[in-house]
Amino acid sequence: MRSLVVGLGVQGNKRRHFAGSDFIAAVDPVNTEAQYRAVEEVPLSSYDAALVCIPDKPKVDVLSYLLNYGKHVLVEKPLWADDDDKIMQLNRLADSRKVVCYTAYNHRFEPHYIRMRDLVKSGELGKIYRCRMFYGNGTARLVRDSAWRDQGAGVLPDLGSHLLDTAKFWFGDLGEDFHIVSANCFENRAPDHIVFASNTTKPRLEFEITLLSWRNHFTCDVLAEKGTAHIRSLCKWGPSVFTKRTRILPSGRPPEDVVTLVEVDPTWAAEYAHFKALCESPSTDLSNDLWLQRLLRRLGEDALRKLRT
Repeated sequence: MRSLVVGLGVQGNKRRHFAGSDFIAAVDPVNTEAQYRAVEEVPLSSYDAALVCIPDKPKVDVLSYLLNYGKHVLVEKPLWADDDDKIMQLNRLADSRKVVCYTAYNHRFEPHYIRMRDLVKSGELGKIYRCRMFYGNGTARLVRDSAWRDQGAGVLPDLGSHLLDTAKFWFGDLGEDFHIVSANCFENRAPDHIVFASNTTKPRLEFEITLLSWRNHFTCDVLAEKGTAHIRSLCKWGPSVFTKRTRILPSGRPPEDVVTLVEVDPTWAAEYAHFKALCESPSTDLSNDLWLQRLLRRLGEDALRKLRT
């Protein structure tokens, strides 16, 4: 498969690296390493798929162009549009051209995320009561210095989309009954620290996201009837530790199963392989993107309203 990279920034460079020999050229309006300034300049006969790593605003137009000409597309999350129906139009266009439109959530390929999904699915934990996740990085200054990143709901669509997608990956459909607990602009114009939670989901969910964690970190705690499960850090920030504790009745120190991983981030290569496999039997389902867009738009409006009061 011949892959074009559209947007040669941090994410685009990663996609170029993991595409390996599939990579044929890059498009970027300012990066001089790119061979083309606009996607329309690239000969259509030269590539089969595009890895789209661009800001949210032009995504729909760029994806529409690519899909209309029968190109498979991997687009960095979140897939955002100013109208919900535009996302479904992309879905219909991909179906009509028999190509894939895939939104990249690379954390789904994190080994301990897969381990958590499989543990939940096994039923070994019994009834799951609550899940809390924290996702933080230290990019506040970089975001503040970027005109297109430090705006709107700030950290919410960027990191919040990851946590909502992760929860759906583990627990299935979640609905839209979420609310903002707190929103702050400690250093940036747009929110750089947000806590949001569910009201009625099963399990109950609470998420904390921030650009003010000077050492990048992820934590997760799942509380359940027959035990608990915990993740500390991701492989890219390792070591990454998964702990499963089995409940002792009526109480007592539980036995623990601990798996510690020290390895380079495996998610980018695994996701590109997954994308290539999808392209062999094209099928597109952007319903997850539509759900995320509706929910994050409402939560973003709520966060900004809290900041004004």
